[in-house]
Amino acid sequence: MDLRALIYGLLFALMWSSAFTSARIIVQDAPPLMSLTARFFVSGALGLILAYILGQSFRLSRSQWFATILFGLCQNALYLGLNFVAMQTIEASLASIIASTLPLVVAVAGLLFLGETTSARGIWGIVTGIAGVCLIMGLRLSGGVDMLAVGLCCIAVVSLAVATLLARGAASGGNIMTIVGLQMIVGGAILAVPAMLFETPAVNLTPSLVLAFIYTTLVPGLAATWIWFKLIERIGAVRAATFHFLNPVFGVAIAAVLLSEPLGPWDVIGVFIVAVSIYVVQTARQIKTS
Repeated sequence: MDLRALIYGLLFALMWSSAFTSARIIVQDAPPLMSLTARFFVSGALGLILAYILGQSFRLSRSQWFATILFGLCQNALYLGLNFVAMQTIEASLASIIASTLPLVVAVAGLLFLGETTSARGIWGIVTGIAGVCLIMGLRLSGGVDMLAVGLCCIAVVSLAVATLLARGAASGGNIMTIVGLQMIVGGAILAVPAMLFETPAVNLTPSLVLAFIYTTLVPGLAATWIWFKLIERIGAVRAATFHFLNPVFGVAIAAVLLSEPLGPWDVIGVFIVAVSIYVVQTARQIKTS
């Protein structure tokens, strides 16, 4: 196993999972789309400043521009936008659990459209991970939830799968921080339209809102996105996506600590199953079909 890839993956999963809790805090005191639009513009500006300091080029290839724009649309505007809206009515832990089904979506899409797959061991690991997620999610659904919000989260996962498969093209030519900043700006520009049309700027300015906004801008916004590009560049989209199986592990735990959301014994069992599946998929041999 590639130790650096493992560290990248664990850091990404921790940062990304924490975003569900910070988003849940934000949408309690501010409009979701306006908040996210502001976050994207701030994150994008900081990313471009960092890219300039690091000496990265702002001249991207045509394929990089194409992938960057679509990544800004699919991950930022659709995936994060839909999740922010959904978390007005569902728990952060449930949103993180739905997001963890990404590896299955990416694996199927990679097989159908890119000729990527894994060995039988890798497929077994993905199926096991889905079983662990279903175990955690089943009990929560039985308690009654807003199914429209759940549907938005599911659409968001499909959008992120598209972004994940496109990300390799964006990262292949280098200048990753430039790309990170630009795709944030793209997401902000797209979300600004529905934010202005459908939301009113009613903000309850609390310390928790300010801290959550700063955190989600710097950590999940900039740092996690940069790590995600590096991870896909290093191990490919299918294997990188398996780290989303850790969303229930970190997401449920963080929400339980910071938001007092419920954490039961079946959650712990499901988390153990998910952890095993991550190990299996990461140690499986990835193959390329022709």
